[in-house]
Amino acid sequence: MPYDFEFNVEQFLPFLETCFSLLFQLLKEVDQCDTKMQVLHVISFVIERVDVQIRPYATSLVSYLPALWEEASDHNMLKCAILTTLIHLVQGFGLCSSAMYEFLLPVIALSTDTTKPEHVYLLDDGLELWHTTLINADKVTPELLKLYENMAGLLQISTENLRISLKVIEDYLLLGPTEFMEHYSGTLVKSFASLITDLRTEGVMLVLSVIELVFKCFPSEGPQVFISMLPGFVKPLLNQDEHPMVMSIYITLVARIALQNQEYFWSFLEQFAAECRLEMSDLLSLLLTSWVEGIDNMTQPEKRKLSALALASLITANNSIVLEKFGSIISVCVQVLHDVCRVPVDEEAVIQLDALVISDGDERGEDEHEAEHEKRKRALTLKDPVHSVPLKDFVFQQLRQCHNIHGDAVFDKLVQQVDPDVYMQLQQFLKT
Repeated sequence: MPYDFEFNVEQFLPFLETCFSLLFQLLKEVDQCDTKMQVLHVISFVIERVDVQIRPYATSLVSYLPALWEEASDHNMLKCAILTTLIHLVQGFGLCSSAMYEFLLPVIALSTDTTKPEHVYLLDDGLELWHTTLINADKVTPELLKLYENMAGLLQISTENLRISLKVIEDYLLLGPTEFMEHYSGTLVKSFASLITDLRTEGVMLVLSVIELVFKCFPSEGPQVFISMLPGFVKPLLNQDEHPMVMSIYITLVARIALQNQEYFWSFLEQFAAECRLEMSDLLSLLLTSWVEGIDNMTQPEKRKLSALALASLITANNSIVLEKFGSIISVCVQVLHDVCRVPVDEEAVIQLDALVISDGDERGEDEHEAEHEKRKRALTLKDPVHSVPLKDFVFQQLRQCHNIHGDAVFDKLVQQVDPDVYMQLQQFLKT
């Protein structure tokens, strides 16, 4: 059987057409709902195992499923079996699954509509089918966008399906970021603002990760869309009263704003300081102190590098508080340089490259059947400063610019803030 752990796809392929044809005939001929479910279960396993190889043989099944769905109007468990089959069919058909949208999208809409009684039975499989459909789409369509109208209700009823629901939102952001945000940015912010107050640490981190994805897709507009939530990201940093892992993501969000939209960063801090009745200098000092200290709790090199890039970007701002923190900022940059710099294979030890920088040439060859979703993720990664800007080059560029802005005397005083050992390590990086 195809679900045997020793099942060999290559050995099975010569029999696939016959096997699948007989299973399909059996599915049509049996009358009992339970028997149809069992046959669909086997069909699903076959499709899952042979993946794209099923395409030449599944057209009849795809044509039959709408009629079977109608037959199953009073049998929600049979509908669940159909949903599972559809999930594997969409995976097998990939881009070609768009030909199934006429049946597929209404099924997803019904399964994920919290106002319909069927959702109690169909929601889990319906969400998985929604996710699978989006990651195999090549473009966002009005019909796909309309499905998102169900999401607000899903986020309200329970956190049980939070992870897959947030995956669906990420899918939309990667598939059609502009169209999605034009239609649903307000709904998204409202849902997240309400949701985040009731979640535990893990759930908060999942939501914040989606917000970071918005910032990646829209470096300028993203923070402005979430303006109402930004104070809630900064206050815990000032008070240092949040779980360290959540604090790390708050820092990451602030870092993305500072690095990619610095004008908005300063204007937001000024506005926030006024709302808190704080001097801008006091707020900035507290923020930078918490930020620098918080980097020690970050374990992901990508997040540490992002903060180093963002902090380094501030030293050319001609701000007295930033200059007071110059020594701490350089110390962070050197720490992260040690994290990310590597000696490439077959090169002299004096040459060091940023291990997080990815170029088109570094990317592995594309799989013919690779999900479109993975291609979209890779394209966004290539545009991310974390993966496109060498930290060493950026730090020294900022130091040169800082020197040019302030002149020899002031810059020499700034350098005196830096721990001698740290400065020596910085010089070593400069030589490579």
